[in-house]
Amino acid sequence: MSITIAGKSVSAIGLGCATFGREIDEAASYAMMDYAQAHGVTLFDTAAAYGAGVSERIVGNWLADHRAASVVLATKLLPPYEPATLPAILEQSLCRLGVDTLDLLYLHQWHPSAEGLELLTMLDRFVRSGKIRALGASNFNAAQLSAALRRQTEAGLAQFQVVQHNHNFAVSDLTPELVDVCATNGIAIVTYSPLGAGFLTGKHRGGVQAGSRFAIIPGHQDIYFQKRAWRRLECLEAVARRSGHNAVTLALAWVLHNPQVTSVLIGGRTPAHLDQAFAAQTLNDPKLLAEMQAE
Repeated sequence: MSITIAGKSVSAIGLGCATFGREIDEAASYAMMDYAQAHGVTLFDTAAAYGAGVSERIVGNWLADHRAASVVLATKLLPPYEPATLPAILEQSLCRLGVDTLDLLYLHQWHPSAEGLELLTMLDRFVRSGKIRALGASNFNAAQLSAALRRQTEAGLAQFQVVQHNHNFAVSDLTPELVDVCATNGIAIVTYSPLGAGFLTGKHRGGVQAGSRFAIIPGHQDIYFQKRAWRRLECLEAVARRSGHNAVTLALAWVLHNPQVTSVLIGGRTPAHLDQAFAAQTLNDPKLLAEMQAE
């Protein structure tokens, strides 16, 4: 489903800003944002956790120097979600971003406090006061999301309108149950890591590549260095050999042409990573994508 926030359309490709200040410097981050904006990308996604706020600050500096009225700006706050401290934590993010109003605020991951009425009431207050235009939940499973939505509905509070999850050909947290909850409640789905943080390029077959995301964040290894993920990589490469398309394009196309997904976040270090996604958008071959789905 498509979605607009405050009259601004969320693009099918979003810019993931996790690399900003961590894997690339401010100048390279500016180049990514310049290129994304020039090519119609409206969703810019960052988080307080990315570089301990450095990514937010870089995005804020860029916004201060550019006309970016069409940008849908999203950030995320980490748990625990304490009502006593959350307003100050939100203000810190807004200050780094240089904005008074944020288009989309996510809870970065589930925590028991995310179902608490006090916390949900405070999120509602953020929306009603104009601090936040829309609420999102990232890395919640179907049961967790359902419980939070039920509390919001019962109390007449602003509801989560967007979810964000890891989703790619090798590993996906986008379960049928979660998709059903989103469809029932009119919630848009944003996904990240369409190449599995580089896993689906095949570059880690001989071991973790120095300087890669898997080296910088070793936790990715536990997620992807599993039998099923390796088997899925082999299937992807087999389809690539049969079809003549490269594996990266196929993996991106598989996510981008999922009708259940509103927007796919593309991160990276250079505009070439965005070009890969733009190229994959043009590969809309139902027969080929069905073949991949059957693998």
